[in-house]
Amino acid sequence: MNPIIGEITKHQLQENRKDFKVGDGVQVHTKVREGDKERVQVFAGICISRKGSGIHESFTVRRISYGEGVEKVFPVHSPNITKVVVDRESVVMRAKMYYLRDRIGKQANKVKEKRLVDHT
Repeated sequence: MNPIIGEITKHQLQENRKDFKVGDGVQVHTKVREGDKERVQVFAGICISRKGSGIHESFTVRRISYGEGVEKVFPVHSPNITKVVVDRESVVMRAKMYYLRDRIGKQANKVKEKRLVDHT
């Protein structure tokens, strides 16, 4: 990225949005404006990609809704996103998980999850 653009947009970056990765189950809380009212809507699913850098960074979340796959692309540093909550951590060996698009049924949500090891 151009260093001048990076310097100008540095104050707009959200520091609390770096704690999730591809393969994690996330809940994205977004602000929705309806007329003069504002509410928070949750979109939960699996993060299948992250791309870009700086202010242009975005991530894609996929979920199955009524048997149909739904994907949404969110800018990481958007002011309309109130928070991103990690439901499940995963162990993924890929940068993008586009292969989930071809899966059907329960397999569409199957990702190798991180296990907590008890050393007692």
